Amino acid sequence: MIKYIDIREFSRLWNIYPVVDVRSPQEYQKGHIPGAHHLPLLEDEERALVGTKYVKSGRFASVQLGLELVGPKLSGWLRTASDLSGGGPILLHCWRGGLRSSSMAWLLDLAGMDVYTLQGGYKAYRHYIRQEFSTPFRLIVLAGRTGSGKTEILQAIGRMGHQVIDLEQIAHHRGSVFGGLGMQSQPTNEQYENDLYQQWQALDPAKPVWIEDESLSVGKVSIPQPLFDQMMTSQLIEVEMDIGLRVARLVREYSSYPAEELVSCLMRIEKRLGTDTARKAANAIRIGEFEAASSMLLEYYDKAYDLSIQKRTGQVSGTHLHLSCDDPEKNAHTVLNSIYL
Repeated sequence: MIKYIDIREFSRLWNIYPVVDVRSPQEYQKGHIPGAHHLPLLEDEERALVGTKYVKSGRFASVQLGLELVGPKLSGWLRTASDLSGGGPILLHCWRGGLRSSSMAWLLDLAGMDVYTLQGGYKAYRHYIRQEFSTPFRLIVLAGRTGSGKTEILQAIGRMGHQVIDLEQIAHHRGSVFGGLGMQSQPTNEQYENDLYQQWQALDPAKPVWIEDESLSVGKVSIPQPLFDQMMTSQLIEVEMDIGLRVARLVREYSSYPAEELVSCLMRIEKRLGTDTARKAANAIRIGEFEAASSMLLEYYDKAYDLSIQKRTGQVSGTHLHLSCDDPEKNAHTVLNSIYL
């Protein structure tokens, strides 16, 4: 049985039944529904051949070529889809819900499988999640200068049972110029939005959501604009920590990386730091004076942070907290007590 369903019904089922994406490898790598199984109807080169045939010889010839290319693959697809479904229904989509998904659905239906095909395909999914980021939530934005341990505080808050979205973890980047060190390669911007939505859609709108203060860009990816707009008008909790503690944190986090990797990252903001400061910080890193280098960098980051806070005319004022230690668990309790007590 083949049933064509809209994106809302599809989204209700994608955590229940397996999702199969029949687009080309290039399309899948650019962005896909998290957890979707890739079963390409055509490889990238094959898709290009069929497209060229269509332009030169028309639809009939392109379909005939497509059949010649996919014919030997039919039994393998059927076996894979059957294994994925475990005897139950399977969700299917291509780019626009056209020929590719219809062809695969026909094959699976012929074998007696129940197939739910997404109307509008992956394109409909992308449109849907962009709209969903506009859903109002009570966000609590945790802000503070670089080195204040905001990410670890949020993780501790999450372990205590509160709703947390970790934008940096999803982006595989810690936000600063050194933020990519030791992290996985960043996803494409499209995949970042998809992965972020996977967590967003699981949240309870009736409960607060804790989120770290970020600029629009996290490394090479960007926070969806509707979500970023919500962050800029939500309750703000600022944490402050003595510079000595912040310097010590940065040294712990980054001093183990090769000096030239650190210097290479540093040089990306040479113009903003100033040539003289950048040179001094680079020399300090090379001779192992990480405290001195961190102090110079924090001076730059502190100024940038203060300027960004001053520009937020629409931000709901929250609480300013001084943290006397660098213990994420204790600091999480301090932050939570400022809201819930």
